[in-house]
Amino acid sequence: MAHTVGFIDLEGWEEERIRKEFPDEELFLAKKSLAEISDEDKAKLEVLSVFVSSKVTKEELLKMPALKFISTRSTGFDHLALAACKERGIIVSYVPGYGDHTVAEYAFGLLLSLTRKVYTALDRIKESGPFSPEELRGTDLSGKTIGIIGTGRIGMVSVNIALGFDMRVLAYDPYPKEETAAELGYRYVSLDELLANSDVVTLHAPYSEATHHLLNAKNLKQIKRGVFIVNTARGGLIETDALVTALQDGTVAGAALDVLEGEGEIGDETALLRHADADPEAVKLALENRVLITMPNVLVSPHNAFNSQEAMERIMDVTYGNLRAFLAGKPEHVVPQQ
Repeated sequence: MAHTVGFIDLEGWEEERIRKEFPDEELFLAKKSLAEISDEDKAKLEVLSVFVSSKVTKEELLKMPALKFISTRSTGFDHLALAACKERGIIVSYVPGYGDHTVAEYAFGLLLSLTRKVYTALDRIKESGPFSPEELRGTDLSGKTIGIIGTGRIGMVSVNIALGFDMRVLAYDPYPKEETAAELGYRYVSLDELLANSDVVTLHAPYSEATHHLLNAKNLKQIKRGVFIVNTARGGLIETDALVTALQDGTVAGAALDVLEGEGEIGDETALLRHADADPEAVKLALENRVLITMPNVLVSPHNAFNSQEAMERIMDVTYGNLRAFLAGKPEHVVPQQ
């Protein structure tokens, strides 16, 4: 018996392969986000595959009474109402690893752009500025200490890249890999020790209640002065107003951010301000993000670290496997909370 399977947030290039992978299912393919899909179409879905750009809230789930399975095309799943899914008995699968090198490479690209003022140099030339290295002096990575927060798949690739740059590596993770650390030559320390001794801090931790504002007003006051911060994980790992303050007073020399807290509101600040019932905290966060974007010592990219063709193809391969496993009655890569 055919199932109604919905793939949302598509780009278009995936459609031919999807049809080949699931010839016997009733397919609903859309380039739109879930919020843009009609309630009538949502009500038919038994299986749903989404990207992080679609928020599967408790309210959205109510519009999908037939839904039995969600496969998110991402490693993170904070865009899904997992508690509501569990209540409904909806199984949720994710992609545990697809872009370990992809994201880690991007993080170091951002770091080099920050420490060597690459963006500023290129922008100056493109905007017909002087062909001169004046005011473009940067700092080497070799010999510096990097603090890596989170040593999962991406964090471990970052460790190896940092060692390749001849950096000293400190790591923080609730589940340290002590044997690997001894073998490769890096060291696990407490978060406070990492922050106090690192010239660079890069975040590769998942976002959860436990990691919300992992970097915050309290510990950013204790961080090594002149540190560079890179975040390609989740915006909510850093308390935004505390970061703005640390950047303004020179505690943090610069930040390279591929993710922002409340990034869904970026570009919609005017609409947010016009809402009579707008959440004051959301308004405050949107304005703080705008401040970050305009600061000269901050680089912001649009949640792009995952975005290589190879990574996207790996995401789809794992997703096809997740769907086939569910349809066969043997779900794979079920999110840890379930």
